[in-house]
Amino acid sequence: MTTQVSEDAGGQASWPNGVMPWQRVSPKYAWADLAMNLLLILILCAVFAVVVLSTYGDTPLVPLIALPAVIVGLLINALLAFRRVKAIGYILREDDLLFRRGIMFERIVAVPYGRLQLVDVNRGPLLRALGLATLKFVTASVATGVSLPGLPMAEAEQLRDRLVALAETRRSGL
Repeated sequence: MTTQVSEDAGGQASWPNGVMPWQRVSPKYAWADLAMNLLLILILCAVFAVVVLSTYGDTPLVPLIALPAVIVGLLINALLAFRRVKAIGYILREDDLLFRRGIMFERIVAVPYGRLQLVDVNRGPLLRALGLATLKFVTASVATGVSLPGLPMAEAEQLRDRLVALAETRRSGL
C-alpha cells in the first residue's frame, strides 16, 4: 500500500488526513545502541564482581547466581535495543521540529525553528564506523536537550543545513 502525497499551492507536502509520517533513524544505530549498553553491562558486572569477591571471598554460589542474571540482562537488552531505535523519530513541520523517543515512557518535544541557537553534528568512533551521526539542538531552554542520534552522515548534514536556514528565517522577525 502506497501513500499518495500531493503538494498544495505553496509547495508544501499535503498528507492524507493531515497526518505526516515520522522520519526514522537508521536501523544500523541499533547495533551502536546495543554495543554501548553491552559495554555498560560489562562495566557494572566487573564492579559487581569486585564488590562481591572482596566481601564474600571465594563463595562458589555468587558466580552461579550472577552469571544467569547477566545473560538474562544481555538478552533483554538485545531484544529492546532494536525496538528503542525504532521508537526514535522526527517530523519537520511548518514552524517546528517534533522529536520522539521512548518505548514505555514516550517523550515528544517540539523545537520551534526560531528558538534554535545551534545545530551540531557529533560523531563518536562507533557511529563513525557505522557511517552515522548525532544531530544535537541547542536552544535557549536548558530543559530541551534534544539530540537526534543514528542519522546517516549525509542526512545529518543536510538536515543541519536546512534547520539552520529555517532558524535564520524565523529569527529575522524577532
